[in-house]
Amino acid sequence: MSITRMLPTSRASHIVIHNETIYLAGQVASELKPDIGHQTRQVLAEIDKLLERAGSDKSRALAATCYLADMKDFDGFNAVWEAWIDRDNHPARTTVKAAMVSPDYLVEITVIAAR
Repeated sequence: MSITRMLPTSRASHIVIHNETIYLAGQVASELKPDIGHQTRQVLAEIDKLLERAGSDKSRALAATCYLADMKDFDGFNAVWEAWIDRDNHPARTTVKAAMVSPDYLVEITVIAAR
């Protein structure tokens, strides 16, 4: 069984591929504007780039775990999420409230996808 690790940092790889399954590390916004829509769009754009680099796309997403710093942002997050997901291929999804590593982060998303 082959394991490929891509874009490693000192703590983790941004992409790990095992057989034909792609695991993405949690993604956060790079521009920390205090707007859930802006941060969510940034995170999803980065997920698109990582999936493409791994040989996949959002239509092959199997599962997503979404972390929100504050559940008051749930509706705003969902508006962006629903515009992004592939209409015919919704992944399984979990959304939870979580303490973020920085109070400037409003959302973090991890994805598992098929290649």
